[in-house]
Amino acid sequence: MQDTSVMSSVDFEREGVQHGFLKLPHSTDGSAWGCIMIPITVIKNGQGPTALLTGGNHGDEYEGITSLLKLSNRLKSEQVQGRVIIVPMMNYPAVQNGTRTSPIDKGNLNRAFPGNPCGTITEQIADYFQRYLIPLCDYALDIHSGGKTLDFIPFAAAHRLQNKAQEAQCIAAAKCFGAPNTLVMIDMQAHALYDTAVESAGKVFVSTELGGGGTSNVESIAICDRGIDNFLIFSGIVKRELNAPASPTRVLEMPDMGSYIQSVHRGIVEYCVALDGLVNEGDLIARIFSLERTGVEPELYFAKGNGIVTARHFPGIINIGDTLAVLSIEVDA
Repeated sequence: MQDTSVMSSVDFEREGVQHGFLKLPHSTDGSAWGCIMIPITVIKNGQGPTALLTGGNHGDEYEGITSLLKLSNRLKSEQVQGRVIIVPMMNYPAVQNGTRTSPIDKGNLNRAFPGNPCGTITEQIADYFQRYLIPLCDYALDIHSGGKTLDFIPFAAAHRLQNKAQEAQCIAAAKCFGAPNTLVMIDMQAHALYDTAVESAGKVFVSTELGGGGTSNVESIAICDRGIDNFLIFSGIVKRELNAPASPTRVLEMPDMGSYIQSVHRGIVEYCVALDGLVNEGDLIARIFSLERTGVEPELYFAKGNGIVTARHFPGIINIGDTLAVLSIEVDA
């Protein structure tokens, strides 16, 4: 008996190209026997590795959604050796709503792993990936950007892992993605991430951050299109030469959790260093001005070490607890 409510309309073992849905029952006032219909494409040709490609883990991050929808239209079975599973909109309710989290249960899919087959809608989606899709794959690429509240320099990312052979493969895959930057990163709440679920299963995993502000642009989509193709080439599923970027990827690292700078004030933020700007210890990064009164000196935020401004808060108003900036350092490639 199936121990998940999610039903797949595609056969993961069938040869050729299939377009279908992951169907998650969701009974509402408007649809008593309704389902959430998560689009999925499976492309299979013979024996070989499997790549699981995902976007829309957060619903306001558009590069992955756009590029994977394009890929599902253009990739043919004769172009692959193995299998490609494409889920452009993992948290489908959030994508439909244009928000980071689901409008149904306010669930953040990338903080919901390993999930729960009897839990909320978001937990049920996470559970299906955890127990059904992750075991099918050898390589996984999850495409993110900053959404409405963050802006990033474009990078592909990997993590430090206990298994150093797996770590080396993940970093190599991130470099081959071909973004302007490759970041070896440290995550907040790593225990609940999709990233950790895939890595803990021993798979090669790459994530990205390709911009932000709740939109995409010509450059970010081009980076994403090229990176997806390169990831499939790296995996051995597509047999051709890597599509190298004009300049080699710059390798960066977040040394520790101190790379995250959180605001302890609410107000209007003025950045004094541009995204991708260099700072030295003691440099002024930002000023936060009071929203309550005039004639009050701003709060000043200084760099506690040397680094590159890799991410920044996007809206003009910042709240206590928001990440103001993220710093990383350049390392030997």
